[in-house]
Amino acid sequence: MVVLIIGRDAGQDSGIEAALEDLGVDWNLQFCTDASGALGFAQANPVDVAVSELRPVGMDGIALLERIRAHHPEAARIMLLDESEEAHAMKALGVAHRILNKPLRAEELLEAVESIDELREILQSPELQQSVGRIDKLPPPPKLYLALTRALDDPDVSPAALAGLIQQDPAMAAKVLRLCNSAYFSGGRTISDVRTAVIRLGQQTLRRMVLATEVFGNAVNPAVDRDAMRDRALLSSQLAARLLAGSSSELAATAALLAEVGMLLPGVRYLDRNGELVGEGPHYAEAGAYLLGMWGLPMPIVEAVAHHHQPQRSRARGFWVSGAVHVARALITGQPVDEEYLRKVSMLDKLPAWEKLAADLLEVQTD
Repeated sequence: MVVLIIGRDAGQDSGIEAALEDLGVDWNLQFCTDASGALGFAQANPVDVAVSELRPVGMDGIALLERIRAHHPEAARIMLLDESEEAHAMKALGVAHRILNKPLRAEELLEAVESIDELREILQSPELQQSVGRIDKLPPPPKLYLALTRALDDPDVSPAALAGLIQQDPAMAAKVLRLCNSAYFSGGRTISDVRTAVIRLGQQTLRRMVLATEVFGNAVNPAVDRDAMRDRALLSSQLAARLLAGSSSELAATAALLAEVGMLLPGVRYLDRNGELVGEGPHYAEAGAYLLGMWGLPMPIVEAVAHHHQPQRSRARGFWVSGAVHVARALITGQPVDEEYLRKVSMLDKLPAWEKLAADLLEVQTD
């Protein structure tokens, strides 16, 4: 396996090589201190894994990974960020499969690569590809959500500009206002204009609401109650956002929102009104992850959707997005929480507090 590591100090870093050898990993590591050298290597050689810091010499790291993807679309792409660069995490996940802490650690790199490979095995399953491939009409990518995501890359974007995007689709504007005035988000005062709704909800919540409205309005499986699914998704998303901090919170919230998206597809096993798995074909979680992968959503979201019903399958160290989505969705839907998993990641003691959060959200819903 050829692993390309790009950064100012990468050429001097022999510790990562020795640490990987200690772990029994025999990889061909190539170190480049600048973007030009990295691109030259990528153009002339196979690359299985590309690891870049945010600001290598000569080019923005996100743009560099984009260029490497053009040459090697199959390569695992990893971005290194330090604490001061966390604000760039969401944008980086538009091209990177994983975000790792800087400086790079051998254990985290190995874990990330193995996790990406395992997810690819799931998404490249012949049964899954054939089942989804037989569907005449897949839900289309959420265009307004993707447009909002691009707009939010601008730190100076205004509520008026975001409202202008939403108002281009009157039906969407009406749905956003209705959801804004629902029990989930209502502050006791009726909101009648989209700009005020944007301010009340906040940018990230607005983006998730638009995503929910677009996704659950395009079901092709008539057996699914779309409104009930959307309600569960919104509550699960709110809860998941509280279980993690920083940029991981937004990843968990979006992944929880989409955890059941596979049930929109016909020919999959899905949950009936009693919470029982029924039907034939691939599991809805894996089918949903496949669909999100085709839409181009960030890999941690795809992985969390694929593993939310079996969090122990995720290779992420400790309690991360897949675990948060599992807990949030289980508590909101009344499904059992995998306590053995929580014990392994040293989070079982937090379960009572999380159960209280879930109960409070459900109580608001019924008021």
